[in-house]
Amino acid sequence: MQHKEILERLLEIVKADQINTNHEELYDASADRYKKYAKARRVLDVPLPLAIVYPANTEEVSKLLVFCNEHLINVIARGGKTATEGGLENWKETTLVIDTERLNKVIKIDEYNMQLTVQAGVRLQDVEDMCRLKGLTTGHSPQSKPVAKFGGLVSTRSIGQFSTLYGGIEDMVVGLECVFPNGHISRIKNVSRRAGGPDIRHIAIGNEGTLCFITEVTVKLFKFFPKNHQFHGYLIKDVASGIEILREVMVNGYRPSVARVYSEEDAYQHFYHFYKEKCVLIFMAEGNEHIVNATSVGIDEAIEKFKDSIIEKVDSKHIENWFNHLNWSQKDIDDEFEGMIENDSHAGFTTEISADWETIPLIYDNVIKRVRSEFDRAHDLTMLGGHSSHSYINGTNMYFVYNYKINCEPEDEMRIYHHPIQTIIVEETLKLGGSMCHHHGIGKFRNQWTKDEHGSAYFMLEKLKETFDPKGIMNFGTIYPQEEGMKYIK
Repeated sequence: MQHKEILERLLEIVKADQINTNHEELYDASADRYKKYAKARRVLDVPLPLAIVYPANTEEVSKLLVFCNEHLINVIARGGKTATEGGLENWKETTLVIDTERLNKVIKIDEYNMQLTVQAGVRLQDVEDMCRLKGLTTGHSPQSKPVAKFGGLVSTRSIGQFSTLYGGIEDMVVGLECVFPNGHISRIKNVSRRAGGPDIRHIAIGNEGTLCFITEVTVKLFKFFPKNHQFHGYLIKDVASGIEILREVMVNGYRPSVARVYSEEDAYQHFYHFYKEKCVLIFMAEGNEHIVNATSVGIDEAIEKFKDSIIEKVDSKHIENWFNHLNWSQKDIDDEFEGMIENDSHAGFTTEISADWETIPLIYDNVIKRVRSEFDRAHDLTMLGGHSSHSYINGTNMYFVYNYKINCEPEDEMRIYHHPIQTIIVEETLKLGGSMCHHHGIGKFRNQWTKDEHGSAYFMLEKLKETFDPKGIMNFGTIYPQEEGMKYIK
């Protein structure tokens, strides 16, 4: 089907004002934050989508997917545009971006049953503000909170900065509605728990737009006690010691909302006014007063047990100030992008992984050593470090952070800088049995390791794709490795 005919046929499904063919907006829609520097410098090498379509209800989503499925048109589902692993990048000449902007209704804030139901295009910050007025919180607070939307949060298996207490988005989702490429609309009902076979919520949660399009979400709510927050901060001797202290707190049953350890290099970016070139350990306790007090006692006990690793205690006001400035706004995102247009000196990336307690320090040390000794542009690095920011009873994550001075053409930046570093991180993580992607997802730029990540269980992931998207129209190249798309991984 010719592009002109596709656009004409779309008018049989949606209204003209629901179809966007503006060149600049199509260019913006052709890639996410992953290739932000190349995008800012106008050297993206991927096809532009044919159009951005804004369905107004689930039925329109269903009709759009049926149309695309029938005519083999690639579909990219889009929410708040904050993806960081290439999940929104377009690798097909004929693609429609289906955007959730008009799926923007807050359906119900259910204070008695402690759950919230929204359409996929509702911004997290907007509904969080509504809940706070009622003394409630979603508990979900990714750095993208001011602009992130619920459909994207669920489809990417998002995690928030307070996950150690509230869990990841997968722990919060009660039920949802989603649409499959054949147009079938599935509703997963809202119940507190059931044993009705495998947990089918997880076909949609984390699917990154490769199996279905999420249209509605119900998540848990929690009581919010802002006056009870307590903050703890320490300068410590090294990352490994900090991870030991995090473990001590977690295995003793405490759940601080924030529990983090930063390397010296990464600490400089966040705590330059007090870090004294040392690693930084921080905690925050929140919730019911009695729980907060008990959690703070548990933190104090862990600090006492590992007091030989503590250099000094930090004024809690410094940690509170950091806490109050956690998130990006849309202006922050726009300013970063504008800065890249005018300034070619620096860029920064992250790669986040997870493993058990004894393995995380080994991965961290191995990665830092390899990058410093093997990365042939190590002299351009302006920062290499990391932090652990999401902990569990049996392990934690490591968020590698690296900044560099760009000495190449904009279109070569990923190939020369980011990809070699990310490859080292992934190789060292998989070698020791960790996961190569803790919360940013696989997207398109980690798909070459998807089979290695899952091993023999890849069979299950592969069968989901064959069953729910047999014609392969959903987000080509994301999660599932595609030889045809490898030319874009540079």
